[in-house]
Amino acid sequence: MTNYTKSDYAALVLRVSSGVLFLAHGLLKVNVFTIAGTVGYFESLGLPGIFAYLTIFAELAGGAALILGVATRLVSLALIPVLLGATWVHAGNGWLFSSEGGGWEFPLFWAIILVAIALQGAGAYALRIPVLQKTLGQFA
Repeated sequence: MTNYTKSDYAALVLRVSSGVLFLAHGLLKVNVFTIAGTVGYFESLGLPGIFAYLTIFAELAGGAALILGVATRLVSLALIPVLLGATWVHAGNGWLFSSEGGGWEFPLFWAIILVAIALQGAGAYALRIPVLQKTLGQFA
């Protein structure tokens, strides 16, 4: 039996809520904006279309991994550039995300949350995969 601490439960809440948000944003790009629409939007920003596919994959796979608690620290670190990119995209819209086109405070705050998750680890009820733990060590 595992005895979890308050810190373990706090890490669980941060990890799962962040994972759910990533899934929601990835599914928004797939189901509402469509993949083609997302690619077009990225290209309209001057970014290569492949970045749209990578972002969708990162949001969906990373969100699922965070919810499950798989390689939490590594996944959190890998998702930070996605959010810094979103911060850059929304920078011209002002501070508040309620601004037209969304502001930049939400993706920046979310990136900081991922830093906290990476520092704290998976917490309670994480799926521990021995091969990953052996390979990735403290990043699993």
